[in-house]
Amino acid sequence: MSFDSDEESVIEEDYYACLNISKEATPEEITSAYRRLSRLYHPDKHTDAEQKVKADLLFNKIKKAYEILGDPHQRAIYDTVGLKGLKTNGWAIVPRTKTPQEIRDEFERLAREQNERRLQQRTNPRGNVIININATDIFTTYDDDYDEFVEKSYFPSIEISGMSMSQAIEAPLTLRDTLTLQGHLATQNGTGSGSFIVSGKRLISPNGWIEAEFAAGNGPIASLKLSRSLTSSIYGNFATQLKFTSSGPRLGLVSSLGMPLDRYTQGYLTWNVGFASSMTTMIVRDTDQSHSSIVFSLGLTSSFMSASQTWKINKADLKLRIYCKLGTVSSMVECSAEKKVSEQSVLCAAVSVGVPNGVTLKIKINRARQSYIFPIQLCEEPRLMPSVYAVITPLVVYFTVKKLIVEPFIKEQKEKKIEKQREVNKNRMEEKKREAKAAVDLMKATYERIYAEEESRNGLLILRALYGKDADAVAKTEAPSSSQLSEVIDVTVPVQCLIKNSQLTIHNTSKSQLSGFYDPCVGEEKVLYVKYSFHSHVCETTVADQDVLRIPKQSHRINTS
Repeated sequence: MSFDSDEESVIEEDYYACLNISKEATPEEITSAYRRLSRLYHPDKHTDAEQKVKADLLFNKIKKAYEILGDPHQRAIYDTVGLKGLKTNGWAIVPRTKTPQEIRDEFERLAREQNERRLQQRTNPRGNVIININATDIFTTYDDDYDEFVEKSYFPSIEISGMSMSQAIEAPLTLRDTLTLQGHLATQNGTGSGSFIVSGKRLISPNGWIEAEFAAGNGPIASLKLSRSLTSSIYGNFATQLKFTSSGPRLGLVSSLGMPLDRYTQGYLTWNVGFASSMTTMIVRDTDQSHSSIVFSLGLTSSFMSASQTWKINKADLKLRIYCKLGTVSSMVECSAEKKVSEQSVLCAAVSVGVPNGVTLKIKINRARQSYIFPIQLCEEPRLMPSVYAVITPLVVYFTVKKLIVEPFIKEQKEKKIEKQREVNKNRMEEKKREAKAAVDLMKATYERIYAEEESRNGLLILRALYGKDADAVAKTEAPSSSQLSEVIDVTVPVQCLIKNSQLTIHNTSKSQLSGFYDPCVGEEKVLYVKYSFHSHVCETTVADQDVLRIPKQSHRINTS
């Protein structure tokens, strides 16, 4: 759930939970659920004046749910855009003769038009900053005995040896045409350079595009790129580049063919002619758990072979990678770890050891579409001690910062969001609490009847049911604290009333929307704990707020025939 605005923090009514039906319920199931609850809440079923008022309130609520879900037109709108769709006047002009699928298609069409309007206003800025740091003095000291007048320092010298910055913005002209402007500045050991690039890209088919590019900086460069499918399984990329130099124009050509080898594997063949002629073969295998690649390249100036393996630990938002390269000009081994630290931020640390670059630690931070890269050279030749420090130091820094800064910050932000959500929904939650108490009061007679029926047939009896934050822990604690009890409610009566023919099913909707329930701790993770007796066997179960609950499970049912 987003907390960016008060409107997004408001908890909407869930009509499926109100009737305790699944989102795939048939019209017959919707009608059956409505009739069952009507027998419980219809005002004519109650003679007491106070109970009549309570029943009238709850009956109108389930009636509203039935009116919306029982009408295919309104249900399609509700399923697609929620309650705000039903409150929008524009939907009144949608013909009622349209099927639910046609209504969804209509909404998707309107959404595409809205996205196109947003596209006109979006520039998609992206860029990166690279700061090269020379820290070789930490592990390699140089004697200054040749000059007795040079003052010796007791601290290693760490300097910035180079820096580069690039920025790009997109200017979408239509859904098929995009104009891109890019700028690049760099300095290395006191020498600077820069370039400016303008490119226009057009989609020529669902599986193809063409792009023209012009660059100015270190000599004008013009290029033309084309990508398209050649057959049902082979696709190609083609590029030609014309570079104007002091010695005259130079032409370069690059062509690449790709084809799937199996469901997860792609093969690529690239031919480069001109500036640095080479022939490259690459095989890439990408699955949900890993990413692998092997590259062989033969060139006039250099040749190499490389292999990489990435393990994706999705539950931890973590990627671990090892990369090896053996070439005529350079060779290296690199290990890296990439961690998603927030919704928009990714942190990566890599250690490379090789020749001629020595030992380098690279820190990379991605924030949205911006990248900040810090290559830190620790040693000019491969050595063990700098390599060990390059691995250990980022880990120590990461866990220290995470424990002392990041986790307290995230906790504080979460508490602020929860507090905001509670404030926005304060009046509604008070109303829901009154509704739940009224519902439980009206359920007492039904509860006693169902309990007696289940007891007589040795069926399903709810001994205790709790709902809220850590409800299972509260149930198993002899003397829970007052703060724990304030975030948990007893729902034994409403859960027993949901039993039908010795079976209990609660669908995958928030339990707080069920009749007789309310949310005792808005914004917190909640669970439903149920202790029950089935055929004289006492059991207990706990499910998350949005999970399906079925008691007894199919495999645990006892044949009583």
